[in-house]
Amino acid sequence: MREHDEPMTYQPPKMPEIRSITPSDVGAALRAGMTDFARAPLFGLFFGSIYAIGGLLILGALTVFETSWMIIPIAIGFPLVGPFIAVGLYEVSRTLAAGELLHWDKVLLAVVRQRERQLGWMAFVVLFIFWIWIYQVRLLLALFFGFKTFSSVGDFLTMTTTSAEGLAFLFTGTLVGAFLAFVLFSSTVIAMPLLLDRDIDFVSAMITSFKTVFRSPVAMLSWGVIVTALAILALLPAFLGLIIILPILGHATWHLYTKAIAPMGEVQSQLQS
Repeated sequence: MREHDEPMTYQPPKMPEIRSITPSDVGAALRAGMTDFARAPLFGLFFGSIYAIGGLLILGALTVFETSWMIIPIAIGFPLVGPFIAVGLYEVSRTLAAGELLHWDKVLLAVVRQRERQLGWMAFVVLFIFWIWIYQVRLLLALFFGFKTFSSVGDFLTMTTTSAEGLAFLFTGTLVGAFLAFVLFSSTVIAMPLLLDRDIDFVSAMITSFKTVFRSPVAMLSWGVIVTALAILALLPAFLGLIIILPILGHATWHLYTKAIAPMGEVQSQLQS
């Protein structure tokens, strides 16, 4: 290094400014999500269908391998990967909010480009936690039922709801599942749209997402409950309800993000003043 060169110093990333939100903001975001779906239904149906088809393929694979009873724990954990699938919907909502024309090539290209950005790492985080969810289900089944097997979904439901071992399995599984769902929800609910919207690393995006949840716990957790309830209801008709529910929730998540995170222009104007 030359004598006059100054040593490089680490510049921490500029963290987004978080704003407090209320349950009324959650309701407004949900209504805005419905409006976006109505304005661009083909995009919503396209991404919702991909999600639903994925569920049907999983169901088919479990049936072929004679483990159809596993569809219940998989279906319960399936909404965990929803935020990643909804990236295209975030782009649709962003385009509509900007008053720009929607084009398939623009939306799909925006999704494909995420491979080169930090969203790929977030996908790894989401799938890893989903894998933990499935693994802990198998582990708890082994702990509470030993070497017993289930021949069908009905057999699984009977064993888990009418025996002491089954009730203990449900209680423990619910606690573990609630913890995993909270961790994944808190780390992705804001991080996913943030990574699409700004040039930020995935760790900073996850930290921002957690901070947003803790900044407005009532509003954010109520949103988590709404998402979980609607997603599970959408799973009941053979995953087909996701064709409608996923787009609405995806669009609504974008609008919730814009309420919880201050725009770049607003932050810069505050710094200059």
